[in-house]
Amino acid sequence: MQLLVSPSSIEEARDALAADIIDVKKPSEGSLGANYPWVIHAIKGLTDKPVSAAIGDFSYLPGGAALAAYGAAAAGADYIKVGLKFDGAEKARELIEGVVKAVKGEFPEKYVVIASYADYTRLNTISPFEMAPLAADAGADVAMIDTGIKDGRSVFEYLDEARLNKFVAMNKELGITTALAGSLRFEDIDPLKKINPDIIGVRGMVCGGDRGDAIRPELVERALNMIR
Repeated sequence: MQLLVSPSSIEEARDALAADIIDVKKPSEGSLGANYPWVIHAIKGLTDKPVSAAIGDFSYLPGGAALAAYGAAAAGADYIKVGLKFDGAEKARELIEGVVKAVKGEFPEKYVVIASYADYTRLNTISPFEMAPLAADAGADVAMIDTGIKDGRSVFEYLDEARLNKFVAMNKELGITTALAGSLRFEDIDPLKKINPDIIGVRGMVCGGDRGDAIRPELVERALNMIR
């Protein structure tokens, strides 16, 4: 299980470099808010570790998502992550296929992450269980669950261990990687180790509980020690 930590700036990234994957986002713009391309590029220059970049919580804008994904890949991101903040399987398929083509057409070595939300019923968005087969069919690499509304409620408040285990097992059968995120806390690490997704994504946990605060390197180390 790898630890992905999401800094919002070049300065914060320096405090997150112990993580397995450095994920560039702009929390003020949403759960998967996109940061500037020059920030992605600069953070990529800080480390040899994989760098991920969120491109946004997208409504049904497949052209916009494809263009943003291409830009993030060109800026240096190794993982390009998009959230599906709308409903409908055929719409989701079109957007996912566009993002995959935009990235893999010129950067075949890079990874595409498709995210949907644990709180999909209150957002009226596509279910993670409906999204994952579409992501696999389109050639994406990672299916991710996050929370769309950041009000402190954890992914575990929407999906219990049994359903998260089902998601991980389904993705293994589909041949894609699983990432879990969504206001995770230190007390969630032990149950996560039982579920054993490939990647867990955190921000608030390593900011002392408030995702609007700065990342604290000692909390990144604490999370890594608990995982390992």
